[in-house]
Amino acid sequence: MNMRPLGASGIQASVVGLGAWAIGGWTWGGDDEAESIRAIHAFLDAGGNLLDTAPIYGFGHSEEVVGKAIADRRDKVVLATKCTMRWDLTEQQKKRAHLMFTSTNSLASWSRELDQSESFDVFIYSGRDGIRQEVEQSLKRLRTDVIDLYQTHWQYDSTSIEERMGALLELKKEGKIRAIGVSNATPQEIDEYRRFGQVDSDQELYSMLDRKFETSNLPKCAADHIAFLAYSPLALGLLTGKVTPDRTYPEGDQRRYNDRFKPDNVRKVLAMLDLMRPIADKHHISLTQLTMAWTLAQPGCTHVLCGSRNAQQSIDNAGAGSVTLSAQERSTITQAIATCTCA
Repeated sequence: MNMRPLGASGIQASVVGLGAWAIGGWTWGGDDEAESIRAIHAFLDAGGNLLDTAPIYGFGHSEEVVGKAIADRRDKVVLATKCTMRWDLTEQQKKRAHLMFTSTNSLASWSRELDQSESFDVFIYSGRDGIRQEVEQSLKRLRTDVIDLYQTHWQYDSTSIEERMGALLELKKEGKIRAIGVSNATPQEIDEYRRFGQVDSDQELYSMLDRKFETSNLPKCAADHIAFLAYSPLALGLLTGKVTPDRTYPEGDQRRYNDRFKPDNVRKVLAMLDLMRPIADKHHISLTQLTMAWTLAQPGCTHVLCGSRNAQQSIDNAGAGSVTLSAQERSTITQAIATCTCA
């Protein structure tokens, strides 16, 4: 597995990270905790070390599962989580927060932190008091005394970036976090954070089908030596080549209502991937691994975060971390991507 630095933090992280969104179960149709723990162990055993989670992934459940999985191997993990996405604010905090969405607890019935008889609101809140509350909650769930990379999840509320960064710098000075990152941020917001302290990473949606950051955040991160962590590089599994047009999804799985997973769209993606298959065959790798390798080869992209629901997926994903594509192969793949007119 290749390693790359998380910006100027001094932390070396595997280029392929395990993204623990699906492990939280929420919007993924539930989870199997024992299988999730096996998936994390398999990823670490395969040479990966970067695990990325967030409190909102299953309303604390993902962090709890990750904490259980790494309890006896914490020294082998670069542990990343996030803050600011809240379902548990006080009435006073809600006055400064941004309402993100309202949902029902039926989608999070496995979470012990929610009253399952009511609907609930999810807010973005990055006030100093909120960030300090969240880090303590995450440390407890993750069963650790330090988080390697702590990221603000969204940037929507009205709290000044000076206040946010001030709280993060306090936590770093206190030894509760080692590095500071942002997610879903504009280049201008990144610059504002950097006015007050060091930003080590930026996590954004980026894949063969989601390429808008190639003209904004990617060059920004490359120029300023900030790690770029691509989330959903497999487009929720669509770019694995394993999704068929007739596949159905259970209630509670976000792909059930996503236009990209409609039969006609899936056929277009499969046709695109077929153009790349000879390159995958040449390297004796899967289309999943080829997709990840291409993403990692794009200028400015330093790491990819891929979800895993079982041990074999973890092993396969980790295998992409040592694939090297030639310039011609990258060009051929990029040309194939251009043929796809999917949503």
